[in-house]
Amino acid sequence: MLSSQEILRKYLDFFGKHGHKEIPNVSVVPQEDSTLLFVNSGMFPLVPYLMGQPHPLGKRLMNVQRSIRFQDMDEVGKDIRHTTAFHMIGNWSLGDYFKKEQLNWIYEFFVEVLGLDINRLYATVFKGEGNIPRDEESIEILTKIFEKYGIKARLNERIFEFGKESNWWQRGDAVGELGGPDSEVFYWLLDRPPKPNESPETAEDYFLEIGNSVFMQYIKTETGWKELPQKNVDFGGGLERIAMIVQGKSDIFLTDMFEPLIQAISELTNKPYEEYKKEFRIIADHMRASVIIGMDGVIPSNKEQGYVLRRLLRRMFRFAHKLGAESDIVIKLVKPTVDMLDWLYPWWHEKERELTRIFDEEEKRFTRTLKRVLPKVEKIIDKIKTTQLNTEEIAKYAFDLYQSEGYPPEMFYEELEHYEIEIEKETFENAYQKLYTQHQEISRKGATKKFKGGLAEHTETTIRYHTATHLLHAALYTLIDPNIYQKGSNITNERLRFDFPLNRDLTEEEIKKLEDWVNERINEGLPVNYVIMDKEEAKKIAKYIPGEEYPEKVKVYYIGNDLKSAISREFCGGPHVKNTKEIPPIEIYRQENLGGGVRRLYARFKTS
Repeated sequence: MLSSQEILRKYLDFFGKHGHKEIPNVSVVPQEDSTLLFVNSGMFPLVPYLMGQPHPLGKRLMNVQRSIRFQDMDEVGKDIRHTTAFHMIGNWSLGDYFKKEQLNWIYEFFVEVLGLDINRLYATVFKGEGNIPRDEESIEILTKIFEKYGIKARLNERIFEFGKESNWWQRGDAVGELGGPDSEVFYWLLDRPPKPNESPETAEDYFLEIGNSVFMQYIKTETGWKELPQKNVDFGGGLERIAMIVQGKSDIFLTDMFEPLIQAISELTNKPYEEYKKEFRIIADHMRASVIIGMDGVIPSNKEQGYVLRRLLRRMFRFAHKLGAESDIVIKLVKPTVDMLDWLYPWWHEKERELTRIFDEEEKRFTRTLKRVLPKVEKIIDKIKTTQLNTEEIAKYAFDLYQSEGYPPEMFYEELEHYEIEIEKETFENAYQKLYTQHQEISRKGATKKFKGGLAEHTETTIRYHTATHLLHAALYTLIDPNIYQKGSNITNERLRFDFPLNRDLTEEEIKKLEDWVNERINEGLPVNYVIMDKEEAKKIAKYIPGEEYPEKVKVYYIGNDLKSAISREFCGGPHVKNTKEIPPIEIYRQENLGGGVRRLYARFKTS
């Protein structure tokens, strides 16, 4: 049985033989991008290169990328496949090979390298919609692939065709977005063959998606979609799902990417997985996701990434409580998680103690929250006892407590039972779920605006802010402390945000000096260029983020007449302005203390 590590090694070896260069597995916290809370796919770091910028390592790339998809965390635990955190193996062609090579290679990898049963593999293609025709080329290629392995692949029996909802990829609707048809690979989980009415859309529980090849061959215009001169390939496959098939498991939580955690939970609670699958899955998944997010520098808070981490942790505390566990079960799971994945993240051991401390503080804080909330619960119980409230009204109290205090509805229901308030549990749960679903729909509509993603988010304004961030960084290590370096940044169309290590407030005089220095460099009209260098040589002359993984060849952007005399030299993928005169003057309008010796500055372009 192949381990996940061996599966990954075989994947990288296979595509390495076909000329692909490995790129790093980067932080799940996006750098200099406001459109996503977390990196949610392997292609995310490659956005500029899919748009046409040359990549330092060439046109054929591959990697494994840790990813977070938190929007459906409530689905975790209900089935064998949903996880919040996962690892995406990927390969890309940046205007090089296209459909024929990609589809032949990926099926060769699955069948001949990993030994998957070709009789259990099924494909999907784009059937055509609007002004985009059916993907006849992929159908023809796939038909020949299956024929090579002795299978006559009939349409909608072995090769299924679906519309844009299933087999079309695009990141947004703005003009300039890239898009294209995709072809997914599914593995049939049952021992019997699919029935005529069973397809990846009608029998989702039995068809497991293990890979998807996206063919970026169109660009969005004012009137529709037109063919691109540079056609890209973007393949992504879930390592955990592939491991489930290769390792002969019927449940993703029994693979080597989860099983050590499941075993640790069983030992800590003295309960079996088979009887408490939902609770075990939630704790294991949320623990792994929390460690990944925490190791990438996020701390629990009420905003953005920190809010997601806090919610994951509190759900863990809640379900551990349901298992009757001790209050410190969660911090006891940090080490098993680190040990389980140290083959992929050996540097986690250095941060294990600090992360355990942070999680412990969060658990204690939540315990205090529960103590604070209980008096409120008792008042609500008294009101229910003395007032004729229907189930929907009682559920509304539970929902409000959950939203405002993080108090779990199942605990609220337990209080109702304790005080002998008779209410049918299923009716209560349905009423609560209705409220929750309504709230979720509202949240998703709002989230669509913030988290829509998009290759077109590199607007003229954000590009200016991007270069201004480099200038602010240079001002900080030139005027304040030469040891200052970037710990994080974020750019929107309205402002830039920059995090750096410093154990004190900046004075008003220092902020004024920083502004003046940046604006003087803007007025000088300095050229902005880049060079591609060996990583180790580049580290001797350019700024980079400590602890970040970089490829052997890196792009160094510099601001100045030449590399030697430049006022700023940084590892960066771009994009940037051509000259600092393109940037409006800036003003620093806020600073924050993030704790742990980290400060944050906010700057924006002056309006007059």
